[in-house]
Amino acid sequence: MEEDILIQISNRIKERRREKNITIQELATNANVSKGLISQIENSRTIPSLIVLIDIIKALDIDLNVFFKDIKSGSQHAPIILKRSATYEHFEKEHATGFHYQRIFTQSIKHSTIDFVILELEPNAHRPLITTEAFEYKYMISGRVAYEFENETHTLEEGDSLLFDGRIPHAPKNLGKKKAIMLVIYFFEEKGQ
Repeated sequence: MEEDILIQISNRIKERRREKNITIQELATNANVSKGLISQIENSRTIPSLIVLIDIIKALDIDLNVFFKDIKSGSQHAPIILKRSATYEHFEKEHATGFHYQRIFTQSIKHSTIDFVILELEPNAHRPLITTEAFEYKYMISGRVAYEFENETHTLEEGDSLLFDGRIPHAPKNLGKKKAIMLVIYFFEEKGQ
């Protein structure tokens, strides 16, 4: 995530919390996270996971589209971002024993609706290259899949993830003899933005 976006998100959480006259502890309790984590987020010292960020925004009683409205990225291009499980960032939460967290992706996409889907691909499942009007995030839960794009192919194995602009023609292909399962998150942008 670009540093300026992190700062914008941190400042927006702090501003909304103060506007609603909520203490850090109250926000932490409502979002089911620690007071220390809220403080670190508000001071731009850590990047929350997508699920934690959504929980914080809900605890502030703000619509996701309203929260992300006007958050700007300096980048004009939407590259394909591939992250291998070996590069995931390990982190810990306070007062948690036996919990092992891996930060996979933290990505801000403005003016979006988010759709979470579990996709199961049978062996030999196939389809032609398609496009969607969304950014797509894929996390491999099990199996091995080749993601084909117009000019490149990326092989994903258990624990790997992929983020790309769905307007790039694409299709997955199960490379194994068993069902492949992945978590898919679609980020649909509002029209006219």
